[in-house]
Amino acid sequence: MIICSVQQISKMFGGNSIFENLSFEIKEKDRIGLVGRNGCGKTTIFKLLANEETIDKGQIHFKKGARIGYLAQIPRYPLGTTGLDVLQTAFSDLIKIASRLRELESKMADAADEGMLASDLAEYGRLQDEFTLSGGYEMDADISRVAKGLGIEGLLKEPFMQLSGGEQTKICLGLVLLQKPDLLLLDEPTNHLDILAVEWLEGYLAEYGGTIVCISHDRYFLDNVVSKVFDLEDGELTIYHKNYTGFVKEKEERLLQEFQAYQEQQKKIKKMKEAIKRLREWANQANPPNEGLHKRARNMERALERMEKVKRPILERKQMDLEFEKTDRSGKDVFCMEAVSKSFGGKTLFEEASLLVQYLDRTAIVGPNGAGKSTIIRMLLNEVEAEKGKVKVGSNVKIGYLSQHFSPAEPNRRLIDAFRDEVHVAEGEARHILAKFLFYGPAVFRSVGQLSGGEKMRLRLAQLMHQDINFLVLDEPTNHLDIDSREVLEDALEDFKGTILAVSHDRYFLNKLFNKTYWLYNRKLYSFEGGYTWAKMKLEELKGREEPPKEMVPPRPVKPTESRPVAQNSEKQIEEIEARLVKAERELSTLESELETETELERLQELFISKERLEKDRDSLYELLAKLIDG
Repeated sequence: MIICSVQQISKMFGGNSIFENLSFEIKEKDRIGLVGRNGCGKTTIFKLLANEETIDKGQIHFKKGARIGYLAQIPRYPLGTTGLDVLQTAFSDLIKIASRLRELESKMADAADEGMLASDLAEYGRLQDEFTLSGGYEMDADISRVAKGLGIEGLLKEPFMQLSGGEQTKICLGLVLLQKPDLLLLDEPTNHLDILAVEWLEGYLAEYGGTIVCISHDRYFLDNVVSKVFDLEDGELTIYHKNYTGFVKEKEERLLQEFQAYQEQQKKIKKMKEAIKRLREWANQANPPNEGLHKRARNMERALERMEKVKRPILERKQMDLEFEKTDRSGKDVFCMEAVSKSFGGKTLFEEASLLVQYLDRTAIVGPNGAGKSTIIRMLLNEVEAEKGKVKVGSNVKIGYLSQHFSPAEPNRRLIDAFRDEVHVAEGEARHILAKFLFYGPAVFRSVGQLSGGEKMRLRLAQLMHQDINFLVLDEPTNHLDIDSREVLEDALEDFKGTILAVSHDRYFLNKLFNKTYWLYNRKLYSFEGGYTWAKMKLEELKGREEPPKEMVPPRPVKPTESRPVAQNSEKQIEEIEARLVKAERELSTLESELETETELERLQELFISKERLEKDRDSLYELLAKLIDG
């Protein structure tokens, strides 16, 4: 059954059309991911569905009685309202019933009139049934479950209006989940969550009984949550009945087919135009002029005009052009911590933590919010001192720092001036560089205080890419970036000829780029020689042990002359499969790069066929690896 029908809607802002004549349907139990570039109108659609904005034209119809859940902006609450009070508003009707039940209990205990007692008993029984059927006795358990999953248990007793914006957002997300609306609209729900909370949310949504539509730039989250993708591009909506990975593959295939159809039609149009030209020449050369040939030329011209033209598909859209400048290399040891301990406000963040980042390393730090990841970064930047242990930055290290909370010192300063404060080039060259980061024309004269989160991130990237740095320190670098921009950033980081240390909650980003993972868990810092997925698997093995080893590395190949127990043969197989997977991923990456630059149709088809074959081989290897690990 259809829960929402959108018919021919249009919306304009400031004289600019966001989309026109947009139509789609949302069915009950749908799991939809709404994707598209920043600024394409995704959040506008959500606001229209939630009645936060009015449509210019068209109609939106909902199933009768359908409840919509959407977190548009942080609401204001009276002073003294705690985080728990906010969550309990999801059960306001049940709380009223509970209050009335207590009143009736007190009243019946003192009642002397049997007639009045019978009336109260009848009301009490009715309300008791309603309270039970509506889940009143599960209310506290539901709040506890959501609070624990989102990692907001420590915020429940705090005054809501004194919490940070991110903390308020997490509590309001919990409120929307507890309301259990029929249509749940989630706009970037993972932005303020750590990895464990994101994975909990994925599990919660998998069991959710209503309909879900979400906007997200987290590719793993989309893969795990959605089964249908709405792709908003150039004001048009295309529907794919796939998860995100399936959507990317199907869209590539569709674009290739459309490009073929466009080329075939262009060839046909060219031949028809040549035929029309020849017919007219032959008709004029005849003596007297041949009216029959003129008529055939006119008929062919009308047929050409009536032909429905295939729109040329855009295979390559404008993207950031990221390329780091070459710089001098650093020493072998770039950054190290030896037995470092740190506390804040009586709370111990970590103890005896050791970390080593060496030249050309790709190192990630992960862990729950508040565990101390950003504190390690601040120690590196000499903004925080260690209570115990040593913190050392190596020789000839030139640090470039990208913060998730990048806030220019002068909000009223023009974008181009803020860029030139860091990169000393002429204005013309500055405009040329900024255009590579999608700042065109008069956009470079906007004040930096007016920039969105994604635009501020692009400005900071533009500054970093043109500075003399050999050690990139990244704090949630993919926050506020759309998926296309994330992929461009990932490609640029892969080519960076220096060392990278990053804090991130983006699992796709962590798995793709980083070969060493430090995990903050239970006030200890554990080291894993591998990406996020490997580190998570090994950490699960460590949990429950009283004294887990601090260093866990993947199994290493054994020389043929060495003997191993039969039980360890599977480890060797896992090692071999992982090596083959690394090779397959590298080949796929090369193929994808070629696909982006190739323009010849025949070569495009060859590359696409090779890519499909490699993806099948890779998927088979992942299945085999999963069986070996489980077995």
